[in-house]
Amino acid sequence: MGQADAVTARTLASSVTVPNHVVFREFAQETVLLDIESGQYFGLNPTAGRMLAVLQESDSVQGALPTLREDFPDAGDVLEADLCTLCQALSKRGLVVLEPVD
Repeated sequence: MGQADAVTARTLASSVTVPNHVVFREFAQETVLLDIESGQYFGLNPTAGRMLAVLQESDSVQGALPTLREDFPDAGDVLEADLCTLCQALSKRGLVVLEPVD
């Protein structure tokens, strides 16, 4: 398994939580996340915003995929990669916490 595959596997097997210092709100054209510790805000397009909402309702990143496949039936194989990329990007910015699921 390559390094990218290992990162994807770890991400899929993780739960996603939004830490207490981050608040987010969905609007018609974007979801806005605000890091209240740094004062920085981040905007997500409607697709990424929907992904974040579904992740909040799921036990794991992998567990979010069936709902997202229903929401985005034309996404095909790229959906899993895009979801993992979003999770990793938000995690690097401290906007979500990825934790291994037991």
